[in-house]
This record gives sequence, C-alpha cells and structure tokens, in this order.
Amino acid sequence: MEVLVPAEELESFLNGLVEDESGKYRQVFVPVRAPDDSGGCFLLSPLQPGIDYSLDDYRSVDPAKVLFYLFREQVSGTDYPGGERLVVGVKACDLKALQLLDRALLSEDFKDPAYLFWREHTTVISSDCTSLHPTCHCNLTEGTPWAEEGFDVNLSRLGDDYLMFSGSSKGESFLEEFRKTAYCLDPGEISINGIEERRASMMELLEDQNGKGPHPALGGDLRNTPGREWEIHSEGCVGCGGCTNICPTCYCLILNDESKEERFVKERSYDSCQLDGYATVAGGGTPRPTMTDRFRNRYICKLQLMERNFGIFGCTGCGRCIEVCPAGIDIRQVSRESVAAGEKRPPSSSDAAVHSDRGV
Repeated sequence: MEVLVPAEELESFLNGLVEDESGKYRQVFVPVRAPDDSGGCFLLSPLQPGIDYSLDDYRSVDPAKVLFYLFREQVSGTDYPGGERLVVGVKACDLKALQLLDRALLSEDFKDPAYLFWREHTTVISSDCTSLHPTCHCNLTEGTPWAEEGFDVNLSRLGDDYLMFSGSSKGESFLEEFRKTAYCLDPGEISINGIEERRASMMELLEDQNGKGPHPALGGDLRNTPGREWEIHSEGCVGCGGCTNICPTCYCLILNDESKEERFVKERSYDSCQLDGYATVAGGGTPRPTMTDRFRNRYICKLQLMERNFGIFGCTGCGRCIEVCPAGIDIRQVSRESVAAGEKRPPSSSDAAVHSDRGV
C-alpha cells in the first residue's frame, strides 16, 4: 500500500496520537534535535507538543536498539505496560541491526521475552536519509542510506510531501488507519524518479566520503592479522566500552539476581567485551587478559563471526563507534589496515593460531 501525504499532515497526525490518551499508541518516539546543538545531533525521544524533531537527515546518536533491548531491564517477574508504541524516523542501518538482533534473540532455541515483547508491540516507521554524518559508511557494509526491508512503513521525502509505503501486515494496518483520518494525496500524481534521483545522490556522497565498497573485512580474514598490528591499533584504547554500548548490534549482557523475599526478579544490563574483567571466570582466569586481546576480539566478532552465525554483517556502517571513541579510533581505518597486514603473511602463522585458541 502506498500513501502520499503532505509533511505537515503527517506531523499533525503524529501529534494527535500523543494527545489522544485513549488511543492505540502509548508512546511515539521520534529523532529529536539535541538542545543547543549546532551540529544537528538527534536523540530518539518521546514526541511531545512543540518539540523540535526531524524525520529525515541522518541516524540518531542512540541506536534504535535501546528501545527494544534496554540498557537495564527486568526480564523475570515483569509487568509489561499496555498499549502499542510507534517509532518514527528509524534509518536503514538500525533496521539491519534489528534484523540481526532478531536472529540472535528470537531463535528457535530461545526467545528473549523482553525483546520479544517490545518487538511485537512496536510499529517501526523508517525514513530515507537526506544527509550524512562524517562517520556514516553504510555503503561499505552492503547497505544503503534508505531502507529496503525490515520496516513496517517507510517514508521517502518528495519536496513538501512524504511517500509512505508498507512493508508488513502491521504497516498495512497502520496506513489503513492513517487514511481514515489524515488528508492524503493521490500517489499516481507523482513521479518516483524524484526519490530515485535523491537516493542515487546520497549514495554518491557516501562513496565520496568513504570510497566504494565492499568493506575490507568482507573479503579478508582478520584472524590472520599479526599481533603487532593489533597492538598498534589498540594503543589508544582506554577500554571504556563506549563503542559496544552505542553499537546497534552488540547484545552482551550481565544477568543479576535482584530477588526480594516476596518476589523472584532477574535484571539484565549491558556488558562489554572491551571492559577489563569481561569473560573472567572463577579463580581469575580469562581468555583475553590484555586490552589488545579484547580489542581484537571485538573486531573479529563484529566483522566476521556475526556474519557466520547470523548471515548478516555485524557492522551496519552507522559510524557511532567512531563518533563516541575518546581516542578517535576509526573502524574503517583499522579494518582496512588490519586486513592488508594479514594478507602479507600466510594463514598458518603461529601468531594467528595462538589468538584463535583464545576463543575468537
């Protein structure tokens, strides 16, 4: 189903959902401009009257993951809220991450109950990117700055209008309800060429910024990179865990027992493979005792093992890890140089074998 709607009409409709306390949607999330931020920073926040938000531009600072896989969440003995949620303005890089998380957390063997609840009770409306952040590089990770799948409804900007089209049965239901109350135009009156031209222009900007794909790790083996190369790249890393906490595909966790005498409660919170003490077992043993070991593990897990396990490349090209890193470490540069260094020596190197025995 396709719907063409003036941008102002869509904004009015979203505001109406928030004001209708008895309506279907308990919350509506949108990319909100951070206060006094001249750089155009966006945060996924609940929609409120008079708030300054943008459904276009580029991805938000926080990944959409934080609305489905919370930083800290009760996963046992939980009373979930009623009603549905609407998340609007999600970008393609975050949609691809949610698809990976679906495979990791909603497998046949186990379904994470909290993640499953939020996924089932949330309608995701994606939107094409109309600008780039300096760290964006989805073109290197087999991605595009527009959504091709994984959305319930997608928005494509056409001047002062949006072309809305569904990608799921949930999206079909949303558009049917939307058409009952909102003023819509005839999609037959527009030319799809305008969307295609803007998308092609965005891809050109990405290629100018990053070069053409594919990502270096898609064709190389990081496990063959010499240990000295990892030491050089990890030299500035302080092990803060910022890169994994902000990554849309990381899902390592710590499970705590928060039970009281009258109630059994388990709470889950984020963990990071970059933190000192990660994977440490009773007695103090650890397969990754140094920062270099942990740094290397993240790259191999993200850029090789996730694709092997889930069929989706673990980096979506959002560039958030580059933006958040206090040492200015750039995953694009590290990957490129590490793969190149590994190609200069045979795969049977003893150094690679030693690292491989450490669990990656």
